[in-house]
Amino acid sequence: MKSLKVGVVGVGHLGKEHARIYRDLSESELVGISDLDPAKEDKAKELGTVYYKDFRDLIGKVDAVSIATPTSTHYAVAKEFLKAGIHTLIEKPITLKLEEADELLEIARQKNLALQVGHIERHNPGFKRIQEIAENARFIEIHRLGPFTGRINDCGVVLDLMIHDLDIVLSLVGSEVASFDTLGVNVLTPFEDIANVRLKFKNGAVADITASRLTFEKQRKIRIFQQDAYISLDFGAQTCKIIRKFGNEVLQEDVSIEKAEPLKEELRFFLNGIATGQSLGKPDTAARNALKLALEIARRIQAEQPKPTASPAK
Repeated sequence: MKSLKVGVVGVGHLGKEHARIYRDLSESELVGISDLDPAKEDKAKELGTVYYKDFRDLIGKVDAVSIATPTSTHYAVAKEFLKAGIHTLIEKPITLKLEEADELLEIARQKNLALQVGHIERHNPGFKRIQEIAENARFIEIHRLGPFTGRINDCGVVLDLMIHDLDIVLSLVGSEVASFDTLGVNVLTPFEDIANVRLKFKNGAVADITASRLTFEKQRKIRIFQQDAYISLDFGAQTCKIIRKFGNEVLQEDVSIEKAEPLKEELRFFLNGIATGQSLGKPDTAARNALKLALEIARRIQAEQPKPTASPAK
C-alpha cells in the first residue's frame, strides 16, 4: 500500500503522539507539524519533519491530517482542510456545537472524504474483545477518573472525558436514550469537573457513568451485567474478567486480550479506511451522536448548578 502524506496540527500532549506514530507507521509519511508555539520547531527536528506555524501551510502538502488543537478551534481548522479535499481526523469531541459537527460531516460527504473522530477506546483491544462477548446488556457501569491537569480549559468533564463512554454505551446498547438523570459539580473550573449520568434506554437497559478530573489516581473501568454473565474490563491495563454461573458454581475466567497501543490502532484504522476507500464519504456519525448526548447532559448539569446568592445590603 502506498504511504499517505500526513500532517499534525497541534503538537501538545496528544498531538505529539499522533506525530510519533505517523512517523513510525509504514502506511504514512509525516511531512509536517503545525503549532502556534515556535518552540515546537525542536519537536519537528526530533521527528525528522518540517515545522509550520500556520496550519494552512500544510494544505497542498498532505493527503490527510490529524487535528489535536483545543476543542474550540476544531471546527475552523477542520473546515479549512476538508474544503481543500484533505482527509481529516479530529480529536474528540468533534466540535463544541452540534451544528458545526453537522456542517463538517456534510462537507466530508459532498467531497467523498474520510472524517474520523478520535474516540480512542473504540480501538482499545480490550473493548474490541468485550464487544464479542457482551450480548443484550441490561446494566452498564463505567468510571473514568483522573487528576486535574489544566490542559483542557474550554469544556467540562462531560465533553472532555465522559464522551468516550457515551460513545461506547451507545454502541453497546444499540437503542435510543429514553431519559437520563444527571449530577455534576463545578469545582476548579467554570465547567463541571465531576459528573454522573444515569441513562435509561428504550430497550430497558440502564447505564450509570461517572467522570471526574479531580482524582489523584487514574481509573478507566467498565462493568457489564447481562442475563448470563458479569463482564469487567480495565481499559488502561487491557485486562478483562468474566463471571458466569455453571450449575451450582460461580466461576471467574480471565479473558484473553492481545494488547496493543490504542492510538496506533486508531491511526492505522484511519489510514486504511482512506487507502481502501471504505471510509470515503462516510463521516463519523457515531461521534456526532455522542456529541449530541454529551451536550444535552452538560447543559442540564450547568442548568442545575446553584446560583450565587447576592451579598446582603449594608
